[in-house]
Amino acid sequence: RAKMPSRWHTPRTRALASRHDDEYRGGERGADRGRVIVTELDTAFVLTWPDLAATEAAGRALAASLAAGDVVALGGDLGAGKTALVQALARGLAVPPAVRVTSPTFTLVHEIRGGRLPIYHADLYRIEQARELDEIGLDELWRRGDGVLAIEWWERLAVAPVDALFVDLVVTGPTARQARVRGVGRRGCALAAAWTPPLV
Repeated sequence: RAKMPSRWHTPRTRALASRHDDEYRGGERGADRGRVIVTELDTAFVLTWPDLAATEAAGRALAASLAAGDVVALGGDLGAGKTALVQALARGLAVPPAVRVTSPTFTLVHEIRGGRLPIYHADLYRIEQARELDEIGLDELWRRGDGVLAIEWWERLAVAPVDALFVDLVVTGPTARQARVRGVGRRGCALAAAWTPPLV
């Protein structure tokens, strides 16, 4: 797996990534409040979307809370709906319908402009070596801080961003999806908290 530069992680974040499933069960880290697990800098919960319309509504709702410098890390199998969620984020950020939002599988990064914030849409499916991350300038896009960085296939990284909203999608039916959401760090938790009330 490719490895992000060190500024993207701390030993604590590396531990969080390796204990992903434990966090959803509450583990030893935080108080279990129904389906929402909250710790000081770590919030996790599960959302269920019965169809594409629900996925789009969720993406639009999240977009309302996004600010420059935010990182949204999307995981899940092929066809789980990662690109569909980015499309919903774009529409929620008022990107015109005429602007196509497609997966940058071969170009690796697309810049989506025309909305309230630019979106840097990265697809790491084909990333195999750390030097490839340097070549596409993912770290530079994060440090620039002028838009939203949406990363598909974040699990291809050896370590996770230190401050981000993680959304891992699971196919539960022909159009139904389960979203395992985790906010890590100050902004990640703020985004998770803002997203939870209308949807959980």
